[in-house]
Amino acid sequence: MSDLTPIDQIAERVERLLLRHEELKRTNALLYKEIETLTQERDSLKSRLSAARARVEALLARLPDSGNPNAAPLNPSRGNP
Repeated sequence: MSDLTPIDQIAERVERLLLRHEELKRTNALLYKEIETLTQERDSLKSRLSAARARVEALLARLPDSGNPNAAPLNPSRGNP
């Protein structure tokens, strides 16, 4: 190694550990921020999916029942729903 005393060697190792600890704390904070961002994005997408599902279901409800012979067919040129 070098001609450092055992105390100096320990002090160097402690300094390296402290630097590594600070680096890990910064990385951890960034990861938590990314989790928060992704959670918000997920919640937004779930909300959009729910709204789209409701719109599709509303459109499906407007379609005539194929099992009902009295149901009026859709005719876009006549303005039927």
